[in-house]
Amino acid sequence: MSRFLLLFLLLSVEAYAQTGTIRGTVTTSDGKPAEFVNIVLEKTARGAVVNEEGQYVIHKVSAGTYTITASFTGLIAQKSTVTVTAGETSSVDFTLAEDNRQLQEVVVRDDSRLMNKETEYVARMPLKNLENPQVYNVVGKDLIKEQQMTDIKDVFRAAAGVAPTEYVTGSFAVVFRGFTNFDYARNGMATSVYRTGTEIANLERVELIKGPSGTLFGSQVSTFGGAMNLVTKKPYAGFGGEVSYSMGSFNLSRGTVDLNTPLNKEKTVLLRFNAVNHQQNSSNEYGKNRRYVITPSLYYQASERLSFLFDFEYFKSNATRLSYTILFADQVPFKSTKDIRLGFKKSFFENDLLSDAQATKYFGQAKYQIGKNWTSTTGVSYVNEFLNNSFQPYVNWISADTAVTSIRLFGPRERTYANVQQNFNGSFNTGRFHHNLLIGASYEYNDETLTYRALPLDKININDPFQKVSLSRVNSILANPSTVASHDAYGGNAFGVYVSDVINWTDRLSTMLSLRYDRFEQTYEGGFVQPSLSPKLGVVYQVVKDQVSLFGNFMNGFRNQGPVEQPNGSLFKPKPVFANQLEGGIKAELPGNKLGGSVSYYYIGIDNALRTDDAQYSFQDGQQVSKGLEVELTANPVAGLNIVAGYGFNENKFVKADVYEGKFETQAPQHIANYWLSYRLPFPTLKGIGLGFGGNYVGESYFNSSNTYAIPAYHTINATAFYQKEKWKFGLKLNNIADVEYWDSVGNPQFTRNFVASFSFRF
Repeated sequence: MSRFLLLFLLLSVEAYAQTGTIRGTVTTSDGKPAEFVNIVLEKTARGAVVNEEGQYVIHKVSAGTYTITASFTGLIAQKSTVTVTAGETSSVDFTLAEDNRQLQEVVVRDDSRLMNKETEYVARMPLKNLENPQVYNVVGKDLIKEQQMTDIKDVFRAAAGVAPTEYVTGSFAVVFRGFTNFDYARNGMATSVYRTGTEIANLERVELIKGPSGTLFGSQVSTFGGAMNLVTKKPYAGFGGEVSYSMGSFNLSRGTVDLNTPLNKEKTVLLRFNAVNHQQNSSNEYGKNRRYVITPSLYYQASERLSFLFDFEYFKSNATRLSYTILFADQVPFKSTKDIRLGFKKSFFENDLLSDAQATKYFGQAKYQIGKNWTSTTGVSYVNEFLNNSFQPYVNWISADTAVTSIRLFGPRERTYANVQQNFNGSFNTGRFHHNLLIGASYEYNDETLTYRALPLDKININDPFQKVSLSRVNSILANPSTVASHDAYGGNAFGVYVSDVINWTDRLSTMLSLRYDRFEQTYEGGFVQPSLSPKLGVVYQVVKDQVSLFGNFMNGFRNQGPVEQPNGSLFKPKPVFANQLEGGIKAELPGNKLGGSVSYYYIGIDNALRTDDAQYSFQDGQQVSKGLEVELTANPVAGLNIVAGYGFNENKFVKADVYEGKFETQAPQHIANYWLSYRLPFPTLKGIGLGFGGNYVGESYFNSSNTYAIPAYHTINATAFYQKEKWKFGLKLNNIADVEYWDSVGNPQFTRNFVASFSFRF
């Protein structure tokens, strides 16, 4: 395959491009970006939607002269003539006569913005959704605001076939396609935070990339179920911003600031600043969360070809860690979480067991236009996580009435993660075939040191009175000289090179050929090195040009494994565990954004999973199959009405194993559904009023490998109402209307009925 791609690269030297690019900016007369304006090339099916920065781009436009139109409902359309030259970029800018206040009034009536899937991160090249042979979901900032979300888990609940969860360490995770993912990318770069959490105040959108994605993202970000990419807000060429405040149940108090401004007259230096201060208690008697985050971002256009983007993020939290129930054994005293007799809102622990955590994150990107059709993008990411202390409570039920409690205290604990990434993107022709080529390399490094103490506490019979564990009790144990502290360290690095070529054989038929070589090295515990090859193939045929496409893919993911000592003292060195996916389906984006979505079927097979026999010898011939169906629907059938819905069916089983053959993977519900309907009233006398209604259903899953302890299915329903004017908006949301008692996939009790009231002001 690599020879095949190299041949196309060599041929491109003598080939010349038969298409060009149109790009530009759209602003209002007061200098603000005119987001959501539609750009259309007349007498063609080509166009674009202006983004938040007021920019648009139309790729692969055949050479010729066109009339280009900028239009938006309620605004006077503007036209311009543009000549596209083969292999060059033409610029067309628009300035709308109306001011930004009128534009904001129109935005209230338009819902198509919730359906935008344009991204350069999923394929690491400018590839439209209908041209991409891979399924991905997008949850954008408009839906985040409409549903008045205040937590990262709320965002993932809005994506098809996805269920979020949270761990005792303080990190969040998501389950999709039967597998759990803890890591994520930030603006396409691996960003590893395990114990400090993530804020949504600086999010432009979240991209859920489905299926094993090791070819482009490596093993540090992608699991066998897929990868997560968090896209942050970027500076734009205008002054503006928003302040908001939310209050609600369980002492919710949340304030956010979003400020953008140019720093020079030429608007080549732009600054955007986001900050949030958040606090809320749990709906149970145990649980507090306090955090604040600041995220300044600086953009510098050094020349026509060179630009820089710098990001900084500081995250600080002082919160309790979730109590973790230890029920991994084959036979446990309960059949499900609802059988635990302690009670849904009760706890063995006091709220003064607060963990102190912080993360400092630095990001940099340099983008250089090498030539007419070639771009270089260099990215750097550096993250430092530090735990001063982290009190992690555990409960081990040894019978239906008796529990043994303990605290695992981590701290100080420090983790450093760095990532350098270099991508080259090119567009060229070989004969009459067009190529979008990506050549990239990445280097990732992580190092962690920790101090750890295990503190056994009490054996409690819940039928008798008991005293909750408090901070003073824990401190008294720590003061005992017999309390032992353990020290440990982890670390490693990974180097990867990858190439991906999307070939347009016709204007409707394209293929994607991708390959990655990855070298992973563990630097502690004796150290080991593992190389991996990860291919990816895809095909797309547009049944209806730019509206409906059929797609299929073969995708690969891998997970590195360290040496295992056998009972006889020998050392077993396994290969990386590989997962291969076959998937096929259909995507649609009908004109006017009236209807969009996808339907796909996938089959993920693992043929070399590790297993252990009765004599505790390790083998690498285990087999696991995860297969299922996913459906995503977005619709704007009439003005003001918006529909977002998704459904995922998954069956993830061990088909060859020692003890658990035929059992389901843990924390993998078979059914996950989400739906949301919102309507903005079109009547002049009720202008600005909107209503929303929706919910989530997550089916039963298992907590232990023997499938004897279950997490029950649940269905929660939420509703919202809001009133929006030119510069301000007031909203009210009621979550979990039916007051359902439910747990996430690791047994954490979730919020009972609660409300959120929010107010925001734009300037």
